[in-house]
Amino acid sequence: MKMQILFFGIAKDLTGTSKITISSDFKMNIKELKMYLAVEFPRFKELNEYSIAVNEEYITDIYYHLSDKDVIAIIPPVSGG
Repeated sequence: MKMQILFFGIAKDLTGTSKITISSDFKMNIKELKMYLAVEFPRFKELNEYSIAVNEEYITDIYYHLSDKDVIAIIPPVSGG
């Protein structure tokens, strides 16, 4: 199973990249993806809050199972004035 992960805003700065592709031999859920990102990118733990979109749809269920060829966006809070 291959998935593309896109990083925006501060998430891009903390990971040092705007996108990665990951492969997994098992179905991964959102909770497991978050743990993967924290291990793969230690500075990512500095990001306390962020949203996740899968195939352009926001996902809030941490047990939502990801599928092959999903495109996952990591979207930190946006501030502005």
